[in-house]
This record gives sequence, C-alpha cells and structure tokens, in this order.
Amino acid sequence: MSTPKAIAIAGVNLRRLTRDRTGVFFVFVFPFLIILALGTAFGAGFTPRLGVVSAGSGPLGQDLRGRLTTSEHLTIRGFADDEALRTAVERNGVEGGVVIPVDYDARVRAGGTVEVTYLARPTDTSRELEVAVRAVLDEQAATIRAARFALQEGSVATLEFGLERAQRVASAIPRVSVEARTPGGTAGLGTFAIGAAQELVLFMFLTSLSASAMLIETRRFGITRRMLASPTPVRSILIGEALGRYAIALVQGILIVVGTAILFQVEWGNLATTAAVVLLFGLAATGAAMVMGSVLRSAAQAGAMGVFLGLVFAALGGSMVPLEIFPPLMARIAHLLPHAWAIEALSASISDGTGPSGVATQLLVLAAYAAGLLAVATVLLRRVITSHAT
Repeated sequence: MSTPKAIAIAGVNLRRLTRDRTGVFFVFVFPFLIILALGTAFGAGFTPRLGVVSAGSGPLGQDLRGRLTTSEHLTIRGFADDEALRTAVERNGVEGGVVIPVDYDARVRAGGTVEVTYLARPTDTSRELEVAVRAVLDEQAATIRAARFALQEGSVATLEFGLERAQRVASAIPRVSVEARTPGGTAGLGTFAIGAAQELVLFMFLTSLSASAMLIETRRFGITRRMLASPTPVRSILIGEALGRYAIALVQGILIVVGTAILFQVEWGNLATTAAVVLLFGLAATGAAMVMGSVLRSAAQAGAMGVFLGLVFAALGGSMVPLEIFPPLMARIAHLLPHAWAIEALSASISDGTGPSGVATQLLVLAAYAAGLLAVATVLLRRVITSHAT
C-alpha cells in the first residue's frame, strides 16, 4: 500500500517543477545555452585567424604565404600593409599577423638573414599560433638552406635550380605522422563534448539543490501534517520525497545527455558508463538536496543557498575549469566532492569509450557518496517530519 503513495508523492514533486516557468527555463533551456556558449568559445572546432602582409615580397615571399595558406591549423586573411594588420590584431579581427618584408626575396637570394615580423596580443591562442607560424618558417628555411648548400657544392648552377631540386627532394621524403593528445584525452573530440560533460554534472546538482525548496514548502503549507493525518506512514513520505528529488535529477541529466546528442552531436562514448554516472550522481544530488531541505527553514533561503552552493561545488569540483589544470592541492580538494569523480568517469567514457569496469573506482566513490548522503538525509527528514506532526 505504501508504494503507490510514494510514487504519487514523487509525481506531485515532478509536476510542481514543470509548472514553475522559471524552473522550466533553468532545467530545459539554460543548460543548452551555457553548453552552446562554452563550445563556441573554447571548443575543439576553433581555427585561429592569421593576417598576412606579403605585397611586393617576391616569389619566395609568396611561397611563404602559400605555405601558411595550406596549413590546416590556420585561416589566412590578407592585408594591404602592416598598419592595417596591426589594427586588426588590436581589434581582435585576427588572432595574429605576419609581415613579410618587401625585399624578402632579394635578401634571401643574396644570402642574407631576413626578419619576419609577428604581431599578436598576449593570449594563449596567439602563443599557439606563433608556434604554427614558426613551423612553416622553419620548413621554408630548410628548403632554402638545402638550395644554398647545393649551390656552394656546385651541384646546381643557380639558387633557383637549387630551390626546385630541394622542393622535389622534400616532397619525396616520407613524412612522419605525429599524433598529439592533450591532458585528459580530449584531443579530437567534438566542439561541445567536454563542456557537455561538465555542465551535466553542474546542472544535475544545481537543479537538485534548488528544488529542495519544495520540501520546505510542503512542510510550511501543512501538506506533510495532512499526509500524516491520513493513513500514510512516515516511510512512504520519505520514499516519495526521495523519489521526487531523484526524478528531478534524472530528468535534468537525461535531458542534457539526449539534448546534446541531438542538438550538438555530442558522442557520450560508452552508454553504460554514462548511464551509471547519471544514476549514481543523481542519487548523490538527491541526498544533498534532502539534507538541505531538512536543515533550512524557508524556501527563499533554500533557493538562494541552492544556487550558491551548486556553483561553488561546481567550481571546486571541476565543472567550470578542467581538472587537468588544477594544482595538486586544488585537485585533492576537488576529489572531496562527487563532481570530480563523475567528470573523470564521463571524460573517460567520451574520449576513450571506457566501460564501467574501467572507471570502477569513480563509480564506487559515487555510490558511497550517494549512500552516505541518503542515509543522513533520511535521518534528518524523518526527524523534521515527525516533529511537525506533533
């Protein structure tokens, strides 16, 4: 007899969330706006823009520009002079710029050293862009050095013939393929993948804490007292409220997983691992929400504290800044929260398709958090319910 009542209580909690317009926005719309913004700004699909001034630089200058243009890591934009390029860099029209001197060709053929100017603002992107530009310059410089050496040894009559021969030899040399992986195994992922995993953890916990206000409203409006006056045992109320919190967390988690897969083509990797994380982290968020709903006394207080604590825990747990760049002390602090363990498991699933056995430690820790928080929440909520009944 108690099971249908518990399910009915859970259903009422879920319907109350969907009838709140503000709650609907933060559950169904806001997470996707944040994922879209983060993916657009920091996703893997970004290609830096490089401005180039090469007018009058001669055949070798144009060859350098052509090498830059064919680089798959750059988007090239031409400028008439260095002043226009400098303005574009300052106004963020391009991430960096290269000025090839007018006498570049003549000075190189004369055997001199030529200075190529690189312009950029002091950002991480500009420093990475500089590395790509240097690689292209070094590639052309190696061809020029080989042509000069051939000319000195008498193998060719002119530098022009030496350049042609050096380019033919360079094109025939087998290429070495280098595969780079960033910390955490995120290389090659889609634009929104890692951001989606972080926001999944953030919003599941944040929504659960914010929804704890419903527990307080249930007591304040006398609903709990009326349920106890009916043939409804305390156990049914506890189970129903827990199921209600859990349903809210699962709705948020499933919505983000399915929504990002459809809207942003996020591949969540091993679905068993992703499902296990959502189920266990949802239980942990449910326990935390019930604890807060049992301790606090007003719905407004619970709403404000839910947002505050949800964001603080998200920041400390790696939902806002990647765990890989945390210093050692902050990394240890992050693992005091379930967020870090959930993000590690999701990252392994997304990047490598890791199954549940590969993240068994993370899943066991999440299960321990869930069991501990739910046990504490049950004791606290039972005490609050029985005290309001007397």
